[in-house]
Amino acid sequence: MTNSPAASDLAGRTILITGATSGIGRATAAAVAARGARVVLAVRNPDKGRLVAAGLPGAAGSHVVRELDLADLDSVRRFADQTTEQVDVLVNNAGVSSSTLRRTADGFESQFGTNHLGHFLLTTLLLPQVTSRAVTVSSQAERMGRLDLADLNWHRRRYAGGRAYADSKLANLLFTLELARRLREAGSPVRALAAHPGLVVTAIYDRPAGEKPGLWDRVLPVLGQGPDQGALPVLHAITGDLPGGTFTGPQHLFHMRGGAQIITMSAAARDTTLQTDLWAASEEMTRVAAAR
Repeated sequence: MTNSPAASDLAGRTILITGATSGIGRATAAAVAARGARVVLAVRNPDKGRLVAAGLPGAAGSHVVRELDLADLDSVRRFADQTTEQVDVLVNNAGVSSSTLRRTADGFESQFGTNHLGHFLLTTLLLPQVTSRAVTVSSQAERMGRLDLADLNWHRRRYAGGRAYADSKLANLLFTLELARRLREAGSPVRALAAHPGLVVTAIYDRPAGEKPGLWDRVLPVLGQGPDQGALPVLHAITGDLPGGTFTGPQHLFHMRGGAQIITMSAAARDTTLQTDLWAASEEMTRVAAAR
């Protein structure tokens, strides 16, 4: 991984990470804490969060745990109200993957609602306090996304869990690029970036009880890498000398394993009309103007 700072370069920085109790989020939290950062763990289960925080490098009590449920926009608003300090880097990491149709507390399709809308609202509410970067964890699955702006929450279409997940990851990139454009035009020093962790064995994959394992469930343990490796592209987005709008990912196996570098994104993700249209739809669904 290139352009990474020395450990002391994160000393005194506050890095807020969603979903920091397991998988890539936990690995990212451990890595930035080892470099001297103070970590705010934004998690659904505060008790689990406190156990993780106690095991992070750094002085006792230096890390903070706050409750956040991205599948409940009222929870996002409460979290933003309680977060009054400066946040140097916001890492939108938490996510879900579901093969069956589920809905958030606000009635949104669970993957789009959690992976995109929850983070969209969180970022827009916290942006005045962010001083350096907003990093959103996406995926190369975005290349299979085909956002239907007329049915973002799967009310009319026959549900396909894999497609819905890909749509949510495409939404992450569209959001990142539109945010990066807005920040540049405003003359802000804050940069918006996205990261693809590769093929990682984590607890993100939500399977209903009794569902038979599919091909993906058999392939993942064989080809997948651990969370520490999956966190490398996220760390590159946090620490690398990279411009806003950059997408980072692994170096090997078609950007699925090992290391970190800049990678390309789909034409759909780079569609400026789709970026602005999704932003407008997201503002309407999250009622972000009223929440500010």
